[in-house]
Amino acid sequence: MILPDRDERIGLIAGNGRFPIIFADNVRRLGFTVSAIAHVGETLPELESHVDRIHWLKVGQFSKALAALKADGIHQAVMLGGIHKTHVFTALRPDLRTLAIFSRLKHWKDDAILRAVAGELEREGIHIRESTFGLEGILAEAGNLTAKKPTKKEWEDIQFGWDTLQTLGTLDIGQCVVVKNHVIVAVEAVEGTDETIFRGGTLGGKGSVVVKRTKPHQDLRFDLPAVGPKTIQSMVTINASVLAVEAGRTVVLDREEMLAHAKSGGIAIVGMASTSSLKDTASSNVHGF
Repeated sequence: MILPDRDERIGLIAGNGRFPIIFADNVRRLGFTVSAIAHVGETLPELESHVDRIHWLKVGQFSKALAALKADGIHQAVMLGGIHKTHVFTALRPDLRTLAIFSRLKHWKDDAILRAVAGELEREGIHIRESTFGLEGILAEAGNLTAKKPTKKEWEDIQFGWDTLQTLGTLDIGQCVVVKNHVIVAVEAVEGTDETIFRGGTLGGKGSVVVKRTKPHQDLRFDLPAVGPKTIQSMVTINASVLAVEAGRTVVLDREEMLAHAKSGGIAIVGMASTSSLKDTASSNVHGF
């Protein structure tokens, strides 16, 4: 367990989804004071009731974010929750500091942008911690997370999707693929996981397998994969059969609700150990129902 120093404070640079809320609840139970930077049109409004202070800004207002964190006495922070890439193209309102950061980028890949922003914050004395900070009990563990297990054929599709993501990750394309009978029917791009699942279901149909993993050399300070009830609901809609995620590097949101949806929808969930073989993972004990 992470125990804070006396009067410890942490900044939360929040994107979309429930991940920032779950993080805030976790670290506040550990005794941290949470000061959040929330983004209009991205961050869930209910985050306000889960943090000690909150500052609402538009995407790209780096100078205001920095000033707010410093005013709150923040010297460490996490960056959690994504920013929809389509919003970056349509709703970005960069200030002069943000434009200066972007001008130094050689390309606009996700990791490059996030590293540049994190680097600028650290030069200002705000240390960016790993996204796994304070998340004990929330990350997926290795093995079967549900009583239902993948079939031999489904394991073959998991293997194929797992290996494919290893290659795609080097190109910074996405963290999710949908597989059916050794065919990649959908690859995550700017639309996000849920839309990828819907598209994959349209093409692959019943029995599709969904695989999520981090990119090779993933910077664990940001952009960890996350799954939750909404992921399973999307899979139920397309009659998908299996969800495979990377153990220790995938955030499980609202676990009990997610597992309940998986049980009622007949979906198997498995956590893949990054350094072990799929055969090892397949033989792991059940940790679900």
